[in-house]
Amino acid sequence: MNQKVHYQNCPVCGSDAIGKVLTANDYTVSNESFEIFHCSNCQLRFTQDVPDAAHIGPYYKSEEYISHTDTSKGLINKLYQTVRKKTLKSKRKLIQKETGLRKGQLLDIGSGTGAFVNEMKQHEWIVTGLEPDEDARMIAKKSYGIELQNMSLLWQQEPESFDAITLWHVLEHVHELQAYVQQLHNLLKKDGRLFIAVPNYTSVDAAIYKEYWAAWDVPRHLYHFSPQAMKVLISQHGMQILKYKPMWFDSFYVSMLSSKYKHGKAKLAGSFFNGLKSNFKAMNNVQKCSSVIYVIAKQA
Repeated sequence: MNQKVHYQNCPVCGSDAIGKVLTANDYTVSNESFEIFHCSNCQLRFTQDVPDAAHIGPYYKSEEYISHTDTSKGLINKLYQTVRKKTLKSKRKLIQKETGLRKGQLLDIGSGTGAFVNEMKQHEWIVTGLEPDEDARMIAKKSYGIELQNMSLLWQQEPESFDAITLWHVLEHVHELQAYVQQLHNLLKKDGRLFIAVPNYTSVDAAIYKEYWAAWDVPRHLYHFSPQAMKVLISQHGMQILKYKPMWFDSFYVSMLSSKYKHGKAKLAGSFFNGLKSNFKAMNNVQKCSSVIYVIAKQA
């Protein structure tokens, strides 16, 4: 029997000013429905009654789940693979720019099948990659010869030992949210940088697709961040957001998936236009981007 996580209070700010805003479907694995709640105090949204950490594993078991399988099956996943080559380089350059280092010590959490870890290793960074999924770790070994470690090693690292810590679409999956963010603070060097990329439910594509928005991704996404909610969470742990960076390609990928969920197949022209519309809105305000990279430092 699945154990469910039911929140009486917001998992970020602890407020009891929470209520249901919509019901979303799991289109990837189970076809089950989950309620999404909104906190009117800090603007976090979260999935109510998710399976606990011990029981959520089966919800990740799908060939469609690209970060664990590296699949290029179907048009949307083929496009994802093509775009990823570009985004890996831009992520590396962002890290080098924001840390001011050509190479250094990096911790990548939720490494998937190892593409980003490989990119950084190729440029002489010393990288510790953590990944909970055993199948994904095996693909990383096979594809790149990289040994990714189990997530338990997060708690065994030396304090203040990393110049950069990266979570690319990972924090929304973490059951022990507050403990995790505190540990990220502990592991970051005094002048290090933390990079957290998460979907943004305040984006235009989220408003267009509503309950079909692919980045709800229930029940795998436990939390749905707004820039305001992220700011509250980070400041609770002695850190601050320095910059907001856009992930322009995400609006197209998410719009195509959302279109597929809504219509039974992706309407390419329509979803491309919606992705464009979302990005256009975000050009003047990165905090409206479909996915945002938060560049974070310890408070002085």
